[in-house]
Amino acid sequence: MGFLPEFGGLIWTILAFVVALSVIVAVHEYGHYIVGRWTGIKADVFSLGFGPVLFSRVDRRGTRWQFALLPFGGYVKFAGDSNAASGKDETAMEALAEDPEALRHTMHGAPLYARALTVAAGPVFNFVMSILIFFAVAMTAGTARDPLTVGEMRDLPGAAFELQEGDVLRAVEGTPVPSFAEPGAYDSFVSALPQEPVLEYDVTRDDTDLTVDGPYLLPALVSSVVPQSAAQTAGLRGGDVITAIDGREVFAFGQLKEAVEASDGAALLLTVWRQGETLEFTLIPKATDEPQPDGSFKRNLRIGIVGGMAFTPATDTPGVGEAFGAGLDNTWRIITGSISGLREMIVGNISTCNLSGPVGIAQTSGAMASQGAQSFIYFIAVLSTAVGLLNLFPIPALDGGHLVFYAYEAVTGKPPSDGALRVLMTIGIAMVLTLMLFALGNDLFCP
Repeated sequence: MGFLPEFGGLIWTILAFVVALSVIVAVHEYGHYIVGRWTGIKADVFSLGFGPVLFSRVDRRGTRWQFALLPFGGYVKFAGDSNAASGKDETAMEALAEDPEALRHTMHGAPLYARALTVAAGPVFNFVMSILIFFAVAMTAGTARDPLTVGEMRDLPGAAFELQEGDVLRAVEGTPVPSFAEPGAYDSFVSALPQEPVLEYDVTRDDTDLTVDGPYLLPALVSSVVPQSAAQTAGLRGGDVITAIDGREVFAFGQLKEAVEASDGAALLLTVWRQGETLEFTLIPKATDEPQPDGSFKRNLRIGIVGGMAFTPATDTPGVGEAFGAGLDNTWRIITGSISGLREMIVGNISTCNLSGPVGIAQTSGAMASQGAQSFIYFIAVLSTAVGLLNLFPIPALDGGHLVFYAYEAVTGKPPSDGALRVLMTIGIAMVLTLMLFALGNDLFCP
């Protein structure tokens, strides 16, 4: 019976991973398919999954749409391809050589611009999906109202406070509340606050200026738990409030952060308040490479929790332009952060354990799905950007490798020879498999 919860968690993790991967692959491959169709290239097969076909249907254009047994990927087979990995079907190409019109509708007989656009469309569609998801999240979640306004008070231990929903904050302990649209304003404001369990808030309530008491602005609150972290392993949940570390009382998130960083990696005993119940958890902080504003990385000890204010800020629905800008910014931040992280791993400044493989991604999928639909959808957007970026790497067998071949053809006026392509594709597949095995080793052996 003790095995059942673990089995249920495994099923949930696999299901979340399959759903996330299927959505991302479907969008990626649909990008190839639809742009190929727009540029006159015929698709013979659009497949979600590999292996034995479970269900298929042929549309009026002659494309077979199918679901296969193994749901870990997918492909589009264009006319003239020998298989899903692409590569010429020599027999078919010889037969088509005598029919220029039919040859034009194959992947290998289409003009260079059509082939390049079709190959590039997969990663581009991944980026577009990420932008649209981030846009939708921004429109749904809203942006914090300016001036800062109390939305809903969080459930915290201790006495009731006078601060309440709808209060518009003017100052805290005499420090004026800035517009958080100003770069760095939030950090400067918080650092100026005294670390006391109870603070004085100057607020406007129903057009009346008042001074009321309230909790420390950033309590030792678990807003969310980072997947594959010490906190997740120990069993911490969103909404938990940490009240003591190794028996020493804490009330501020900064105190918690200081204690973790000073632990030198030793086990910590956390006393946690959870909806009126007091619990204890023992966990060991993990060394984490964190990106810095200048693009570098700094290694810190972390337990894997995200903090938050003592209240949820009231929000306003952003304008379409603002939300779309947020979508672009988030996608671009993931791209630049990923490239920076890869560079730092290559030069040895950060651990290669930061590279996750399929097991790690599956575990993260399950963890994010367990935190709610919005967190899971947000994770899909992040993963979609990563998949799009990976496919643009100039490695033969990936989309980026094909684009390099097309660039060579544009410069020289002829494509690489079939023999050279076969060798390069073999090298590319070996590189991809090596990378996958290395990432899988990280999943299994990295702490």
